[in-house]
Amino acid sequence: MFRIRKAGNGQVTLALSGRIEVGDLAEIEQQLAQEVGMRSVVLDLNDVTLVNESVVEFLVRCEAASISLRDCPGYIRKWMEQSKEAAMSLKR
Repeated sequence: MFRIRKAGNGQVTLALSGRIEVGDLAEIEQQLAQEVGMRSVVLDLNDVTLVNESVVEFLVRCEAASISLRDCPGYIRKWMEQSKEAAMSLKR
């Protein structure tokens, strides 16, 4: 579901593709844990076709941890914003 491209400028890009499900998150998190802190990390979502709510919540957490999301499909970005708004309203 993903491939790793390392750029010479100290940036690591994990390119995700296809359908991303809860079962894929452990492997993605493991790869992120190896890279975060050592260099800039980007998740390229250009080829992602389908996600579920758990994946959306994961992506929200990634952004909060300063992991950049590149080429995030509009429907995923909208869902992420709705998830953030719902979380904020629960905190009130």
